[in-house]
Amino acid sequence: MSSFATGIFIVVALLALLATGMPIAFALGLTALLAVLLFLGPAQLDFFGDFVFNSLNNFTLLAIPLFIFMGAVFGGSKASEDLFEAGHMWLSRVRGGLAMSSVVASALFAALCGSSAATAAAIGKVAIPEMRKRGYTNRVSTGAVVAGGTLGILIPPSVTLILYGIATEQSIGQLFMGGVVPGLLITLFFCVWISIAILLERRGVVAARSGTQEVENIAEVESFPWKERFKILLKVVPFIALIAGVLGALYLGFATPSEAAAVGAFLALVLVTVMYRSMTWKRFSEILLESTGESTMVMMIVAFSAVLGTVMSFLAIPQDLALLIAELEINRWWIMFIINVFLLVLGFFLPPVSIILMVTPVLFPIITALEFDPIWFGVIMTINMEMGLITPPVGLNLYVVKGIAPDIPLSDILIGSIPYVVILGLSLVFFSFFPGLITWLPETLFAR
Repeated sequence: MSSFATGIFIVVALLALLATGMPIAFALGLTALLAVLLFLGPAQLDFFGDFVFNSLNNFTLLAIPLFIFMGAVFGGSKASEDLFEAGHMWLSRVRGGLAMSSVVASALFAALCGSSAATAAAIGKVAIPEMRKRGYTNRVSTGAVVAGGTLGILIPPSVTLILYGIATEQSIGQLFMGGVVPGLLITLFFCVWISIAILLERRGVVAARSGTQEVENIAEVESFPWKERFKILLKVVPFIALIAGVLGALYLGFATPSEAAAVGAFLALVLVTVMYRSMTWKRFSEILLESTGESTMVMMIVAFSAVLGTVMSFLAIPQDLALLIAELEINRWWIMFIINVFLLVLGFFLPPVSIILMVTPVLFPIITALEFDPIWFGVIMTINMEMGLITPPVGLNLYVVKGIAPDIPLSDILIGSIPYVVILGLSLVFFSFFPGLITWLPETLFAR
């Protein structure tokens, strides 16, 4: 059997198992086990157990549960409320400033936890009721939170970028730096759209078509004294300082990702305990259980994806595919377009962690053969998966927000998120035309 036929068989087997509703980690593990038995032989079963252990015996992976723990600590505190309130006060004189503040707060919270779902949940619980109370439509309110939550996998520290770095043996520090400028620009693009959406609704365009509450109820502007604005900053600055300290130590080479994550997790716990005085032993145990459960899920996907990827590599599937594509007389940007469509379709059904670990071993040889920058591609891949987080049928952030506001129809949440999918798609094109916006910081700071 040729390597391509073997690869198709493995993919079909995996999809069949996923279609049964089996957990992703178990589907990956069973597919890898079948591939070992059928194509490498029963004598290689020892390989399966050894590689499951070896794939997790990586010090860099320790950063993942530590960053997850740090996000759980912040998620269980009033930090999200303070971030949202600070954004609201400073953007209060801008039309649509409350919705913009939810996006800005999401960007800041993303830098604290690295999780999209956690960001959408933490900010949404505070932002959506406030926006609805001030007359924002359901679509504007939920769309801003759904989209803002996607920043959790792009703005560092990002679990997605950590896993991509491990899978491709790229510098995690460079990947983090590569995500900074795109993260800030996409935050800006989201805010610009909110301003446009509010303007359209005020003219009655959207309100007339949707039948939602009248947009005229939205407050024109709100004014807060400068004293209050700076007072709220005192609650936010310690968190920003923590972000800067942790990421600064990583970028400047003072600490590895795991060491930076460990220091950040410890300081986050101390900061939340001192500032809010709400950390009890019961809450601490809940945070530990929550972090352990999420970390275990991620680690199982990491282990079994690594085994499956290695089996496919032994069978020369990625190498032969990369060679075939590299020999095609077709513009490499058409191939990149096809890859992005493929990733977007996967994002309809699978979470980012699974996509990264399943397809990177296959795509990376193709990317290098076509001479695309691996740091640039890691960020492009992450932006693509942001789109998957807000598109049905699986769109995780859609259901997170639906859980926060169960009385809002899912159709309103979906329609409110569609413009942000378009923005992310245009961002892919934008950063393809201007790749230096991604690569400049890593190249400058790390002098690759």
